[in-house]
Amino acid sequence: MAKNKTVFFCKECGFESAKWLGQCPGCKEWDTFAEEPVVKKGNKPAGVKNTKEPELLSNIKTEADLRLSSGIEELDRVLGGGIVQGSLVLVGGDPGIGKSTLLLQMCREIVNKNKKVLYISGEESLSQIKMRAERLGVFHGELLLLCETDLDLIEDAIHKHTPDIVIIDSIQTMFKEEVTSAPGSVSQVRESTGVLMRLAKSSNTSIFIIGHVTKEGVVAGPRVLEHMVDTVLYFEGDNYAAYRVLRAVKNRFGSTNEIGVFEMQGKGLVEVKNPSEFMLKGRPEGEPGSVVAASIEGTRPILVEVQALVCKTNFNMPRRTSAGTDYNRVNLLMAVLEKRAGIQLSDCDAYVNVAGGMRITEPALDLAVITAIISSYKNIALDNRTVLFGEVGLTGEIRAVNMAEQRVTEASKMGFEVCILPQANKEHIKVTGIKLIGVKNIQEVMGILMQR
Repeated sequence: MAKNKTVFFCKECGFESAKWLGQCPGCKEWDTFAEEPVVKKGNKPAGVKNTKEPELLSNIKTEADLRLSSGIEELDRVLGGGIVQGSLVLVGGDPGIGKSTLLLQMCREIVNKNKKVLYISGEESLSQIKMRAERLGVFHGELLLLCETDLDLIEDAIHKHTPDIVIIDSIQTMFKEEVTSAPGSVSQVRESTGVLMRLAKSSNTSIFIIGHVTKEGVVAGPRVLEHMVDTVLYFEGDNYAAYRVLRAVKNRFGSTNEIGVFEMQGKGLVEVKNPSEFMLKGRPEGEPGSVVAASIEGTRPILVEVQALVCKTNFNMPRRTSAGTDYNRVNLLMAVLEKRAGIQLSDCDAYVNVAGGMRITEPALDLAVITAIISSYKNIALDNRTVLFGEVGLTGEIRAVNMAEQRVTEASKMGFEVCILPQANKEHIKVTGIKLIGVKNIQEVMGILMQR
């Protein structure tokens, strides 16, 4: 009996090799190759030629409205304005974070608009999906349910019912009979995604696929999976916190900077219309080391609380910890404080946290971080109605940031009375109802804080 031929695939980037390699030549990762059987493709009949001809760009017509609203404003924001017809969207996230709940709520809103939706599950039975749907609310339209993992049968069902939206839960449970490896393997996941991509483009059906994630937080399977789809969404959040953040890491039809904020409740996910108010709930008043920063996520301003705790160390090597912001950036800012402000932090432990579990990496958070560190070190509290933003350079200067007026407007709307910002931004802001204090360097920031 002839031995089946196998090849080795990199689980990170999909690089293919005839033999096992310790390091992938494509992505340079170690120990990522997995052995998979070769996918057997049918031979193309003799005499069959490609009948498609290239089209001139000027002759191609596009419809004015190719997007369908999901009925969930936060989801539409992340998608770039709605669901694009014929798009393939990958939704990833930790187990139990709410991926299936979010998409089932989207199905409810769409079928209530007399649109046809097909929900295909390879993990739950029909009765289990029904129980979850009853918990989420009333479905006025007709939602088609199918429990199947064979992609050939799924493809037949899509051609038969011609739905507007298809949900695949999850891609790791789907399989093609031509691929001899087990469901969830590199070959099966890649081949299944390729079939769904061709199906979405040919039938002009929008398909959402749910993907499991690994312990590192990335979608399980080869990284090439994310390159094949049109949009990649990640559902983030702490299982012990009520809020969830939907973030786009790839979007061919919109920005990747937008986020959607949801709160998990007993009846499903509820949109958070005002994330700033949600993030500042329970904020301590009059406590040293606690300041409020004005951040930007996409086009949305969000106010977050930055906390710092500085205390004398009992060891030769001081401890540095950051949560919610870049660890290396915090170390850089502490070095600037030592050199430019004369604050001796080499014998102190320092802990920096963005309260609420938000992850902020933009440089505009710098001014809030150094102010919180100074406040904790000097044991002086900043006024509760003061908000800050600005980038800090290595020479201690406070540099301008983008969308400053939107940040100030959001702070004024939330009831803050004072805003400390870069002097270069202050000259171009015309917002009333809030006092603007422009600063050029960290020495001026220390002077304002020491007046307390």
